[in-house]
Amino acid sequence: MTDPVGKLPSQLDQLPDRDPEETAEWAASVDAVNEHAGTHRAEYLLRRTLQHAEDAGLALPRLLETDHVNTIPTSAEPVIDGDEEMERKITAWNRWNAAAMVTRGSKHGVGGHIATFASAAWLYETGFNHFFRGKEQDGSGDQLYIQGHASPGIYARAFLDGRIVEQQLDNFRQESGGNGLPSYPHPRRLPWLWEFPTVSMGLGPLSAIYQARFNRYLTNRGIKDVSNSHVWAFLGDGEMDEPESTAALALASREGLDNLTFVINCNLQRLDGPVRANFKIVQELEAQFRGAGWNVVKSLWGNAWDEVFQLDTNGALVRRIREVPDAQIQTYQTRDAAYIRDHFFAGDPALVQLGKSLSDDKIIECFQLSRGGHEPRKVYAAYKAALAHKGAPTVILAQTVKGFTLGEGFASKNANHQMKKLTTDEFKGMRDLLELPIKDSDFIDGQVPYGHPGADSPEVRYLQERRAALGGPAPARRTQPLPALPAAADKTFAAFDKGSGSQSMATTMAFVRLAKDLMRDKTSGKRWVPIVPDEARTFGMESLFPSLGIYSPKGQTYEPVDRDQLMYYREAKDGQILNEGITEAGSMADFIAAASAYSTHGETMIPFYIFYSMFGWQRTADQMWQLGDQLGKGFLVGATAGRTTLTGEGLQHADGHSPVIAATNPAALSYDPAFAYEVAAIVKDGLRRMYGEAAPGEDSDVFYYLTVYNEPMPQPAKPEGIDEGIVKGLYRFNTAESAGLSVSADAPRTQLLSSGTAIHWALKAQRMLSEEWGVGADVWSATSWTELRRDALDADAALLRGEERTPYIRQALEGITTPVLAVSDYMRQVPDQIAQWVEQDWTSLGADGFGLSDTRDAARRHFGVDAESIVVAALAQLARRGEVSAAAVKEAREKYGL
Repeated sequence: MTDPVGKLPSQLDQLPDRDPEETAEWAASVDAVNEHAGTHRAEYLLRRTLQHAEDAGLALPRLLETDHVNTIPTSAEPVIDGDEEMERKITAWNRWNAAAMVTRGSKHGVGGHIATFASAAWLYETGFNHFFRGKEQDGSGDQLYIQGHASPGIYARAFLDGRIVEQQLDNFRQESGGNGLPSYPHPRRLPWLWEFPTVSMGLGPLSAIYQARFNRYLTNRGIKDVSNSHVWAFLGDGEMDEPESTAALALASREGLDNLTFVINCNLQRLDGPVRANFKIVQELEAQFRGAGWNVVKSLWGNAWDEVFQLDTNGALVRRIREVPDAQIQTYQTRDAAYIRDHFFAGDPALVQLGKSLSDDKIIECFQLSRGGHEPRKVYAAYKAALAHKGAPTVILAQTVKGFTLGEGFASKNANHQMKKLTTDEFKGMRDLLELPIKDSDFIDGQVPYGHPGADSPEVRYLQERRAALGGPAPARRTQPLPALPAAADKTFAAFDKGSGSQSMATTMAFVRLAKDLMRDKTSGKRWVPIVPDEARTFGMESLFPSLGIYSPKGQTYEPVDRDQLMYYREAKDGQILNEGITEAGSMADFIAAASAYSTHGETMIPFYIFYSMFGWQRTADQMWQLGDQLGKGFLVGATAGRTTLTGEGLQHADGHSPVIAATNPAALSYDPAFAYEVAAIVKDGLRRMYGEAAPGEDSDVFYYLTVYNEPMPQPAKPEGIDEGIVKGLYRFNTAESAGLSVSADAPRTQLLSSGTAIHWALKAQRMLSEEWGVGADVWSATSWTELRRDALDADAALLRGEERTPYIRQALEGITTPVLAVSDYMRQVPDQIAQWVEQDWTSLGADGFGLSDTRDAARRHFGVDAESIVVAALAQLARRGEVSAAAVKEAREKYGL
């Protein structure tokens, strides 16, 4: 309901007012100020009143935006605990060598980025000299998420420190020779330096939040006290457009993660131009973060602005700064003083007068040079404030100039992200600006030289002393091997060997039962990290709630509605389960933090993340790459897997392709187990490989992807001597004879290769072929089409090296002359991975196309993968060989209604 002029009633109108007359007086006061002193004065008074109320602890909504000025006044800035001149020299060397490295590499066409680090140099240097803790004191230190495009600056600092040599700088982005530097932070490529891959934008901020949260989890569970660890995430303002960048802001605030600081480099530019051309990205980000409950510190303007702000007696300058869009600020960066005076200091008479009072040099200094992110005192003050703030995470919005100190050709130019080199003259200008002792004669044949003050120079000694006091080099990744985890008792895995008897069981439930038993282990049980995105009951995990507890930093502040039930919903501060709500991305970020805890904190953790298979790899495959790059270990479990096992759910729930996506990730070992005992055998071998004693030549820095189905099926007993085949990807489950079928010695024969739930259709088809068509069939379980393919690829590669090795798939099928028919609940591309190495006649069946809603039987008939379809396909294959008649194929098709 609205009033006559269409104005919606205020929410406050619904609340009782004990003194309407007093309320009216306050409103009248606001109207009077607005009328007699102007809107600016009225806004100012109200903002100051709200700020005072907030400072007084009154429960009022916070202002989402403050003026476009520094949060910390110059008068409140702390004195830097260090030698500012020495740090200026170090930063100058880093700027130079970062630019030199990329420019020299550009001659080889490998590219690189210069402008990002040029804008962020002081953001990093201040942290390295005063704040970032290394790992040599407690094995954890701080976690640094370095902005990917700033990597040349980090390499340059490592060069100054003696951790990288000149030859490596010259091999920037040239890794195949074995002594190069990766383009961006890639732990798999440079595992002693980089901890966290960040250049897939948006994943860095998301992972940083969950890393800070996982640090609290480790501490609260008593695994390791990492309360001194602080997570620093360095981000770009353009990167904040990625949905993952801001997806978990509320989580960080809700859980009070004051061990987390975002440092957003607001150089106002993304890859092609301004971040918010017609708006102000700093103000937008401030509102977004403050609205999510973060502490916001803005470091926007340098010291040169202090005098100018003092001259602004009526607020005209502050108002003007607030209203000028970012793209215009960029334009001022490249224009002369006359242009700035005419276009910026205009309109308001007070502003015009202020512009006239400033010299040209002062205007240029302010608009082209003086930014909060370029001045160590401003940055130092912001970092100090972030660490001092308790109860909430902090975001620092630091304004900089992209391409700063690189010369007029770079600074604030829209194209500077794609500009890979400086000319010799530009380097000489940069040298003079940075006051570096590099001579013209050092430029030999036009090649820009690297610069280094000497291993025993005051700069290097200062740098190393500061790092020693903070706990050693940073960034750094610990790579020393940890003791192998004791293997769980064999009986835990052997419990599945006898099968389920007359009971039916889905492999999803088999995995959950196995995990539950493993988490009871007195030695390693506490190191399991169960992760689920609000579907625990779907996967039969509710029995874990009361025994393990769901992690919550607040514990349980309420009485759960099901408290009187055996499997009640129990939250606990030391809870083991991470039940993340409806967020595959957040759950995956959890997994990554746990999967790499062995290097981040020196603590081995065993994460398993169980999810709808359709919404795991499909949604978060980029994070799976991040996990592989970060050398993470653990078990990803795609439940309700397969295109036809999930009844009635339809197109976007039916997974026919996750193994295809998983196969593209070199670190992922992808399995589609058919039986409960296979699940146990794969998990047992995975624990050995990742956390125990890996075999010679075996990569232990891998993770496993198991697809499990939710269809209750009879689980057979484990045949003898098949463990190697389960792990390698294929073994013969039975023959027609061992299945008790009557087949004549000269009967046509076929081999049915199947995976996951499809083996049950193959077993039915095996019986039908024998009893109805007189055809013998052997049934094989293909636990991993992908591992079979990788083994074959390895054999091909060995052949190129002059080594003879037969792929396992050929070894397994050796001596078989009958045709092979492969079937799975996935698109045919999954089994077809191995087709080129199968010497027998090959045919495959699969569930290609979109999923659909129906019963399991109807869906399988639709896709042509049910037992009847298998029988017809097998007969057709034999008919092509002349072993059965074409009439038999037609008869079978009509008989089964295909």
